[in-house]
Amino acid sequence: MKSNYIILFVFLICSFSFSQEKDDLFNMIEQKDDQIELLPEKMIFTQSILWGEKGLFRKTGISPLNLENREKELKIRKTMLTAHQAIGYLTLASMVAQGIIGGKLYNGQDDLYNTHKTMGKIVNIGYFTGAGLSLFSPPPLINKKVKGLNSIKAHKMLATLHFSAMVATNYYKDKNKSNHKAAAYTAFASYATAVLVIKF
Repeated sequence: MKSNYIILFVFLICSFSFSQEKDDLFNMIEQKDDQIELLPEKMIFTQSILWGEKGLFRKTGISPLNLENREKELKIRKTMLTAHQAIGYLTLASMVAQGIIGGKLYNGQDDLYNTHKTMGKIVNIGYFTGAGLSLFSPPPLINKKVKGLNSIKAHKMLATLHFSAMVATNYYKDKNKSNHKAAAYTAFASYATAVLVIKF
């Protein structure tokens, strides 16, 4: 009789223990499902250097990776990308002016040389400031995967082209006039298209 009570007691303890383990397991699963991913799966390397899980701002303690800081970072991102857009329009206007001045200079108006150089500096400051605001902004919370070509993908592809063309424009400015001109026109055309596709 006593052995029956002992068996029943052991069975109840095991059942209770199993029930607790089961509850703990379900709690872990629920916590995992509710957990918010603070960083997207993929980031460009310039964002990863600063804002990645092992980025500079994480290692130095400037912005530890937590929900509160990510909310702040998303606000910073919005401000930086708004500034990127505004500077983009100003840079485009500067490029148009530079194109007009450059065209006149190539047609023999040598008195515009210093103006052309000054405008070139203005274009460079605007362009590379705008590029920096985009490249070093905090990453989004998630990267939306969209099939096919869309305005964001087109903008990014064109960015690769006009960035390369801007570097080439500066490289050839005192080395090869024809290459400088070709690179400058490529930079302007691809940059203007990038602004248009993101707008429309």
